[in-house]
This record gives sequence, structure tokens and C-alpha cells, in this order.
Amino acid sequence: MNSEGKQIDAWRGDFGDAYVDRNAADGDRVRNNIRAFREIFGHIDDHPPQTILEVGANIGANLRALSEIMDAELYAVEPNETAREILVRDAVVPAERAVDAVATALPFDDDGVDMVFTAGVLIHVSDDRIEEAYREIYRVAARYLLSLEYFSPPPARISYRGETDLLFKRDFGGLWLDLFPKLKPVADGFFWKRTTGLDNVNWWLFEKP
Repeated sequence: MNSEGKQIDAWRGDFGDAYVDRNAADGDRVRNNIRAFREIFGHIDDHPPQTILEVGANIGANLRALSEIMDAELYAVEPNETAREILVRDAVVPAERAVDAVATALPFDDDGVDMVFTAGVLIHVSDDRIEEAYREIYRVAARYLLSLEYFSPPPARISYRGETDLLFKRDFGGLWLDLFPKLKPVADGFFWKRTTGLDNVNWWLFEKP
């Protein structure tokens, strides 16, 4: 089985279910996300996206926050069935917008949604599939690309809950520009856990030419 097969099997199975159990979309988490997204989306107030896809939405803590601050039509890609059931049960997105798929094979048209974003998802894509995931996300996004991920200038493989092939740190913003040099960097930043409640993540917002 290739690396992607091992990883997706993990997220679809008990490992992914345990992740769902650990990551409740409680009030504090959603409020922290609201503050973060207000900062990010403040950079594109003049032309906000009308449709947004989160790749790897889990139970929708990010999408719940976005629904509080904007009227965009929201879509979720999520390979874990338990997480998708919660997305639909809690009316985060309707069932037809909670899609069973992965970053390397998105069932959306070219330029199908205004913005595609990831938050703590590209870190779980292996070295041999990361470029494929980037190109697929780029294909689907009509205007904006947003990534919130752990940052490391040299790529690093991190032990994660006893697994050695499920978490990778990279310069995710740099990789966007390496693969698509015509992208316009709109803004970037860092959410420090001690002041934001988020898990020390960097973020990069780009606009397609």
C-alpha cells in the first residue's frame, strides 16, 4: 500500500474517529477561530469569497466560525464518516456539501469555488503526494488559496501519537509559490497559542492570477 493509502485508511478508521473525539467544536474553540478568520478575511474585505471549500473539515470548527462572520456558501471535504455525520447533524453544511474525498482527488470543477483552504491538513500529506494535493487544490480554487499549517523551513517528519508517517512540517507558503510563482501573496501571519488559543500555526493567503 502506498503512503497515501496508509494515511487515508488511518483517517477513515479508528485513528480518525479518535481524532474526532479529541477535537470538539466547543464555544471557546469556535470563538478563537472567529477571531482568527476575521483577521485573515480582513485582508480581502473588498472582494470576499462567495463560496468556500475546506479540505479536511473534520467536524467543522472552522466552518462554524466562518458561518458566524460571513454569508458564503460553505463546502466540506472530509474522509472520516463520523466527522461527516456530525457536520450534517449539526447543520454545519447540508449533506450534499459534506463530501467524502481527499486532497489529491477533489470532486469539484476547475475553478469550482471562490476559495479553497486547509487548516492542519497539509501537515498530514506525505512527501510523495504533497505536490499532487497542491495542484488539485489550485485547480479547484477560482480566486483564493488559504493554508493554516505548522511551519518549518526544512521539511521535518514528526512523530504523531506513535505514528511516524502522519505528520510533516514544511514551508507550506513557500511551496505554494514554488509550484505557482504567479500567485499573489495577499497576507500571512502567525497565531501564537498563548494569545489566540490556536495551536501555534502559520497562515498564508494567496490570490490566483
